[in-house]
Amino acid sequence: MAYVTFADPDGHDDERETVLAAWAEAGIAGRAVRWDDPEADWGSFQAAVVRSTWDYVRRRAEFTAWAHRAAGLTRLLNPAPVIERNTDKTYLRELGVPVVPTHWTDTGLPLWDEYVVKPAISAGARDTIRTADREEAARHAAALRSGGRTPMIQPYLPMVEAEGETSLVYFGRVFSHAVRRSAMLSGSAAGVDNVRAALRDPAPDQLELAGRVLAGIPGDLLYARVDLVRLAGGEPALMELELTEPYLYLRWAPGSADRLAAALKALLT
Repeated sequence: MAYVTFADPDGHDDERETVLAAWAEAGIAGRAVRWDDPEADWGSFQAAVVRSTWDYVRRRAEFTAWAHRAAGLTRLLNPAPVIERNTDKTYLRELGVPVVPTHWTDTGLPLWDEYVVKPAISAGARDTIRTADREEAARHAAALRSGGRTPMIQPYLPMVEAEGETSLVYFGRVFSHAVRRSAMLSGSAAGVDNVRAALRDPAPDQLELAGRVLAGIPGDLLYARVDLVRLAGGEPALMELELTEPYLYLRWAPGSADRLAAALKALLT
């Protein structure tokens, strides 16, 4: 079994060894393999599980081409069509569920108190700004557009700082656990390192929305992370659907790595 990762000089994938150990306990032999390793023999693996491929953002075309190629040689999880669609956040326009209000061009910005501007293909708040200056928001969106990227402009939701984002994690489409995540843009720094989390019991309306989101995605899903926030009226809305390389918050939820291994085993039998 291939645990698909990337060339990680900092070694910050702290879920890799946990997952591999859980696989071994479940009788699944696995090892980490870089997605872009030219020597990798994908056909020699029973399956390849895409996990910490966190450098795809700057190389998305190459990454999605690899996914389709690998899927022709082994069982890719999640599947290549899911990965290709999910790595461009314009999928938010197609899900038919409540999402955070999003303006998709660099002109005619709505009048909001604060703006979050980011590219549709991004991860970890890369190339994302938060600003109360409408002109600055428009300039950043225009710069993204001129660089060949689709800009997303959203209102900053102050209640995110109080409640945080709720990330619901599913294995084999079965709910595993949820965490409350701190807002990545709530302070002066933005990035993966300043995200904190705590285990949380999701509310019934959050579980209902997450179920609707996943029901709209066809095919086998080994894992999914549904990131929700509450809008000003209190109703939940989708911030992001992570089906490609989400951090799964395994160390926050005892037994979750074993549940992931069991879901993988079920998909392979």
